[in-house]
Amino acid sequence: MEKFGKSQPIKRKEDVRFLTGSGRYIDDISPADALHTFVFRSPVAHANIINLDVSDAKAAVGVHAVYVAGDLETAGLKLGMRGAVMKNRDGSDGASPERPILAKSKLRFVGEPVAMILADTLSQARDAAEMITLSYDDLPAKMNIDKGGEMIHDAAPDNVAFDWEMGDEVATETAFASAAHVVSLNIGDNRIIVNSIEPRGCYAEMEGDRVHVAINGQGVWGPKDQLIEVLRISEDDIRVTNPDTGGGFGMKGMMYPEYFVLAHAARDLGRPVRWMSERTEAMLSDNAGRDLTSLAELAFDANHRIIAYRVLNKANMGAYNSQFAQIIQTELFSRVLMGVYDVQKTYVRSIGYYTNTTQVDAYRGAGRPEAIYVLERAIDRAARELGVDPLELRRINFIKPHQFPYATTVGETYDVGDFNKVLTRAENEADIAGFTARKETDAKLGLIRGIGLCYYIESILGDPSETAKIEYNDDGRVYIYVGTQSNGQGHETVYSKFLSDQTGISVDMIDVVQGDSDKIKVGGGTGGSRSVTVQNNAMLYTVKAMTEAFTSFLSEEMGVPAKDIAFDDERFRADGSNMTPTMLEVADMARNKGRLDLLTHEERATLPARSFPNGCHVCEVVIDPETGVARVDRYVVVDDFGNLINPILAEGQVHGGVAQGIGQAMTEHVIFDDDGQLLTASFMDYALPRADDVPMIGFTSEPVPSTANIMGMKGCGEAGTVGALAAVSNAVQDALWEHGVRQADMPFTPSKVWEMIGDLAIAAE
Repeated sequence: MEKFGKSQPIKRKEDVRFLTGSGRYIDDISPADALHTFVFRSPVAHANIINLDVSDAKAAVGVHAVYVAGDLETAGLKLGMRGAVMKNRDGSDGASPERPILAKSKLRFVGEPVAMILADTLSQARDAAEMITLSYDDLPAKMNIDKGGEMIHDAAPDNVAFDWEMGDEVATETAFASAAHVVSLNIGDNRIIVNSIEPRGCYAEMEGDRVHVAINGQGVWGPKDQLIEVLRISEDDIRVTNPDTGGGFGMKGMMYPEYFVLAHAARDLGRPVRWMSERTEAMLSDNAGRDLTSLAELAFDANHRIIAYRVLNKANMGAYNSQFAQIIQTELFSRVLMGVYDVQKTYVRSIGYYTNTTQVDAYRGAGRPEAIYVLERAIDRAARELGVDPLELRRINFIKPHQFPYATTVGETYDVGDFNKVLTRAENEADIAGFTARKETDAKLGLIRGIGLCYYIESILGDPSETAKIEYNDDGRVYIYVGTQSNGQGHETVYSKFLSDQTGISVDMIDVVQGDSDKIKVGGGTGGSRSVTVQNNAMLYTVKAMTEAFTSFLSEEMGVPAKDIAFDDERFRADGSNMTPTMLEVADMARNKGRLDLLTHEERATLPARSFPNGCHVCEVVIDPETGVARVDRYVVVDDFGNLINPILAEGQVHGGVAQGIGQAMTEHVIFDDDGQLLTASFMDYALPRADDVPMIGFTSEPVPSTANIMGMKGCGEAGTVGALAAVSNAVQDALWEHGVRQADMPFTPSKVWEMIGDLAIAAE
């Protein structure tokens, strides 16, 4: 591990810039003379547009343009946005209705963009929006996840987006028929609103004949590709950048209507243009997360071994296919379908439905938290019904170390793992043996304590290839250009330290450059916990190529054959020469010799396989039955992330992921009324977790180095959320079980918990 990273918990170098107000965020760096944009959005969830008149708005003071769908079509833009489509069970394609950049003939969710006004000031643009006349015929809003109801799209009969399956249905049914025990559980996975600390934003400007589009997103090459497609321009006509980005979580990993319109407006008006979402606007229009229900069934033999598993889930797509939505609740859900358990008969069927709500897409974990939540809730229920200790039931069914590499039924190959080792460490770190005493102490105070655990595994997603470019500058500094995009993870620290470890160049002399489609040929952006593993792999290849080029150059300078020169991660050395130059010194020598070709090195590399981070979360909750208030009191995580580059950053990622999981489980509750109006569209009504909702989180690393990459690393960005949902929920279920509550679904708000307890008390009377 020493060769590939010294695993030192160094502080984040970018934080000084952020904490002193020197961050370069969209709202800070938009051109001073940019026109301001206001988005006129649908006030209803479902309606036919009768008339849309923007003539008065166009004539308003300060207004330079008002764009509607017809304007974009007249200008030659492609109106429909991308949305992935999966295959149905019968082999046909899933539904692919057009998602227009601006609503064309129909309104399909509250907050759908209808028109965009550009004016000298935001107040002028907002005032002009009041002058728009929108006439429509209301239609019934479809809000339930099921077939039928008012048709939202002609291209989706019965409002079904897809009906997909994976696995051997017949073999699974046969196993269930022979089972000694069958356990089933209906499980709801509630919708969340992402609420990144920085809402979405964009600006666009002309750079000569080219348009420059800046987006606070999770990568530049995906957006560039789609902008080229929609604007119908060549790749040489556009530059896309990502400045500093305040949180992404998957929600900022795809394109949105506003970005296309602003790019067109900059070209159309020849003026810089800008837009920044307000918070309620974000809640109405950002892609939401989760929102599905699942029926999970486990078949056991007489020895409590799982012999088969099947799942039927119904997923809410919202009004349209978002960019990855169909993939998330099908293919990505299936990636970790059976978790860490040795079962070879599985079947999953997923049905997606359109509703008159905001579209759903990736949220921290993208399919893997959904799948692990369902599985680990079902395992917990099975332990109760079978009368088996939940730790023991997991140990019985774990894939054992000698079974690796392990081929799962969904086409994944787990390279390594020692799940019992991690579970045992978690059992000790969480002091599970002391739980009974803590529970008895709380009971004397009239409180209910419960304990729950989750053993998760996740599959690293995204493009396994990445590019890294190293450049030596005249001022002596070194730039490392990367194809990933930080939105808070600490990439500048990780990459500069990793390069320093490989080259001996001081971290202080290394600058990380990201998010500019002009400065690196191609990149995969950030998502799927891929960034550090994939990017550092590319960096190793670039360093190798650079070392070989420097060695060849030094052969003449040092007067020895190239094969006799070695680099020891700090200096080049060779017997027979007293020269021991560093990388920076070699670069200076090359510059002085006119060898400018040696000052830039770029390589693209591909990981041979994915890695599979895994771990155990143990949570304890305390509930006051008089008020229904539930709080997370203790939380311990033991993770196998393989070799860590910077433990403190890994721990920070886990803490953030757990906090988001606690938020979904305990406080975040999205509510629409029957007409599709979002009733939780501000922080007065939508409760993100506060500091006092999150306890101190214990984090321990129990690494089993991956064999899927030379560094032995496993991704960690989404792991905290993947494990948190079931751990918290199982703890709440444990606390309520003895009070007769047999079905406890997130979110566990005080009113919901109080009603669950109260309903049973009333029934008992």
